Amino acid sequence: MPVEPASTPWALPSPETADERGVVGIGADLEPGTLLAAYRSGLFPMHVDGGALAWWSPDPRGVIPLDGLRVSRSLRQAVARLEVSVDRDFRRVIDGCADPSRPHGWINADIRAAYTRLHDLGWAHSVEVWEDGGLVGGLYGVAIGGFFAGESMFHRRPDASKVALVHLVEVLGAGGALLLDVQWTTPHLVSLGAVAVPRGEYLRRLGEALDHPLPAAFRT
Repeated sequence: MPVEPASTPWALPSPETADERGVVGIGADLEPGTLLAAYRSGLFPMHVDGGALAWWSPDPRGVIPLDGLRVSRSLRQAVARLEVSVDRDFRRVIDGCADPSRPHGWINADIRAAYTRLHDLGWAHSVEVWEDGGLVGGLYGVAIGGFFAGESMFHRRPDASKVALVHLVEVLGAGGALLLDVQWTTPHLVSLGAVAVPRGEYLRRLGEALDHPLPAAFRT
């Protein structure tokens, strides 16, 4: 089960104070207690141009309904072909997501270290996708009760990251989770079923999800 870290010394801003970009504040730190307090209040971290640590609450917010994932025929075939695991190799998954050759990369050494600490405490989790014994895709994020914050995914074979997402949705659905947060909607995520919800609605759903039990797959 997850280990609760020391609480954050920072007073995090309300999501309702976000500017037009969705930024509520700059600074603080990436300690486990700070990260968990942020997610529990509806915020997530991402550096802005220039490298400053910013805390975000976009409006609207991207979510994938657990009963609304769109799985194409080709994706079903990939699901049947590829092997999937949970928390087998978190470090290699986050390294794959942080590959500097990927366009628009935002995962730096500080982010990798922070989420690896969360993983070691039982809060951050990975889904790995394998082909012939090699890691070909995956995703990682943070699970708190019935809430999962998807952070990033990667693939080295067609559809491998989508296979990871299919498995994540299955794990969350089987565990009674209520909310899969993907931060923003993009054309790629919309094609998979992501929808945009107003901030107030997102915060209501978040409050309900945090009170639910953690899915069994994340309790080991």
